[in-house]
Amino acid sequence: MLAKRIIPCLDIKDGQTVKGTNFVNLRQAGDPVELGKAYSEQGADELVYLDITASHEGRKTFTELVKRIAAEISIPFTVGGGIYELQDVDRLLNAGADKVSINSAAIRNPQLVDDIARHFGSQVCVVAIDARQTEKGWKCYLNGGRVETDRYLMEWAREVNDRGAGEILFTSMDHDGVKTGYANQALAELSDLLSIPVIASGGAGKKEHFRDAFLEGKADAALAASVFHFGEIPIPELKHYLCNEGINVRL
Repeated sequence: MLAKRIIPCLDIKDGQTVKGTNFVNLRQAGDPVELGKAYSEQGADELVYLDITASHEGRKTFTELVKRIAAEISIPFTVGGGIYELQDVDRLLNAGADKVSINSAAIRNPQLVDDIARHFGSQVCVVAIDARQTEKGWKCYLNGGRVETDRYLMEWAREVNDRGAGEILFTSMDHDGVKTGYANQALAELSDLLSIPVIASGGAGKKEHFRDAFLEGKADAALAASVFHFGEIPIPELKHYLCNEGINVRL
């Protein structure tokens, strides 16, 4: 069985790492290169860097920062935010990123998923889905959670799976930053539905939440931010705990 992955997520705004609650109320969390380096040394399996205002502000992602990150860390990392076309992907991969994450651009132009998979390989294409539970089901949102769409989580995830995405990064907006656990029911449904890995995001507050995401949510990886940024859960401690709980992780 493949090892479950622990992935710190660094949301970047104006060159600094920030973290909020339910996608708002951002506070500073430190230098993205130094944090990434520390996580790499602590045993994180991968990193995700998201330029969280790029789509909203219509900007391209931080190429220079990606080069600095690539020079300092030894684990794979994914970059997202402000990626609209194949040239953006090419630029970021050349700067040193291992994968790209697309969210708003994929919903607006689903063909982009096919194109990235065909040109660069499915393993490069992570489709991030920000969703919130409504009376009608899980609705997908654009632009860092600012704009509701007419797409639903399950049907959209299945479509990008079929289009060639390599992974789904599912963030429950209701759970983001509130530290009460991941959206395990939706995660399990996604994991049963799809043939590609699912990364859980939104809700980590204690070590048990990671365990539950893997056992109840059937997630392939668990992503978290503030519990790592503010030193609440050290990664080596988390991995030893998961190992003791019978979960296969790389120590």
